[in-house]
Amino acid sequence: MAEPSTPTSLAGRQQALVAALMHLRDPQARFAWAVEQARCRSHLPDSLRSEANRVEGCQVRLWFVPEFREGRCWFQTDSDAVTLRAMSGLLCDLANGAKPEELISWQPDFLERLGLVKQLADNRRATVARMALKIREFAERCLGDEGRQV
Repeated sequence: MAEPSTPTSLAGRQQALVAALMHLRDPQARFAWAVEQARCRSHLPDSLRSEANRVEGCQVRLWFVPEFREGRCWFQTDSDAVTLRAMSGLLCDLANGAKPEELISWQPDFLERLGLVKQLADNRRATVARMALKIREFAERCLGDEGRQV
């Protein structure tokens, strides 16, 4: 029997992630999984760890690098804090390759449903919400530019 294909839509990828993580019944185990994924993630090159790419309002450094190519949005992120690296990485991993229209209507509430952001301090929770907003704002700019590179 053939293996199931990876969902290509943003909603499908989110649904698959939620389903996989719900098998870990303890929210602490889900959080540990996300942190371990962040530790395995490549760091941004120093050239992208610039002030221009920093997310404002964060006590630790968090970088966000959006790109629009071939009609789709792509994102990179990194942080000095492994918890922010984990949560922003999950957001960017799911959003990668999505069309702007998908991102504008996307409700990335999966972090709440999985109990992941509940384990963050208030300021880190607010930073994760800012990351989701930055993804949406970038998608809106991409649509506003009618497909020209942003």
